[in-house]
Amino acid sequence: MNNLKFIGIIPARYASTRFPGKPLAQLGGKCVIERVWQQATSVLSRVAVATDDQRIADVVRGFGGVAVMTRADHSSGTDRCREAYEVLGGGEDVVINIQGDEPFIHADQLRAIMQCFDDENTDIATLIKPFNPSRPVAELINPNTPKVVVDSRMNARYFSRSVIPYVRGIEQQQWPASTQFYTHIGMYAYRADVLKQVTLLPQSRLEKAESLEQLRWLENGYTIKTAVTTIDTIGIDTPADLARAEQYLQSHSKQP
Repeated sequence: MNNLKFIGIIPARYASTRFPGKPLAQLGGKCVIERVWQQATSVLSRVAVATDDQRIADVVRGFGGVAVMTRADHSSGTDRCREAYEVLGGGEDVVINIQGDEPFIHADQLRAIMQCFDDENTDIATLIKPFNPSRPVAELINPNTPKVVVDSRMNARYFSRSVIPYVRGIEQQQWPASTQFYTHIGMYAYRADVLKQVTLLPQSRLEKAESLEQLRWLENGYTIKTAVTTIDTIGIDTPADLARAEQYLQSHSKQP
């Protein structure tokens, strides 16, 4: 990858509205943040957890990880990543923002997002997943699952909580079988100078409308390269998600 240096930063807040303390929630005998750390360090030589809570920092250091204390007033994980990167002294070419609630993020997904920077025109990279047409259309319609359209070079053109593209003349139940939809997996990587630039931008009109910060970057002309993954992940947003992740972990640990 053109000898670029990468660093993984895992933003982790304690005060989640839907699941307070979720980075420290136990999953298969380990806390969620430790599982994310293990997955990240299987690929990246430098990883840090960026947090505003001493409890999280203490746990991370307890299992041998690197924790960076950041301000409590950041509005997004992107802002927290920038502060942590600067506290750590910089030096890397690309910063990967790894979600602290994705304990099953896969090594191949990290490698895929890193490979996006083989293209020197890539400012930011992210992951997308083809929507399986055998899945219920309700999963596609769900506004909590952002959708994305890409161009022929796999650069993102738009993200939306609505279903895009709209398929004219076909019953909505048949849409998944009629065209390829992509859903968005919220892991990002930024060139270090771009990370600083995007955190200085004011919120944009489309970002406010959809509550998707990546629209701010598109509106300001940044190139977002996408990498396709077919690997399932389970984000931990609620206690119900944690229970589902526990079931997933148990079922896979029993496989030969």
